[in-house]
Amino acid sequence: MTYVRILNALGDSTRRQVFEMLRARPSSVGELARRLPVSQPAVSQHLRVLREAGLVDVRPDGRRRVYRPRPAGLGPLRAYIEGMWADALEAYGEEAVRRAGAASPAGAST
Repeated sequence: MTYVRILNALGDSTRRQVFEMLRARPSSVGELARRLPVSQPAVSQHLRVLREAGLVDVRPDGRRRVYRPRPAGLGPLRAYIEGMWADALEAYGEEAVRRAGAASPAGAST
């Protein structure tokens, strides 16, 4: 999955709330719907988006289906953010070297 799909899935406040609830405790659609101000079909739709983004897994438990977070699903988003951080650190280092060079007296040796 790409980080864009993950960002889009988590871009909705209700889906973020569902994801956080699942982080606290795996739950069925009915359990989630009882704790949210949305209908059970709406919760099912939000779970479908989260599942398609690779953020949650589902397993049967008797007659119900229990959803739980899939930590590995955040991998592409984590890699994207770490890449941005690496780029920022590299740019900072280059700027520090440039400024150090600009501040050195002409002809000075180290």
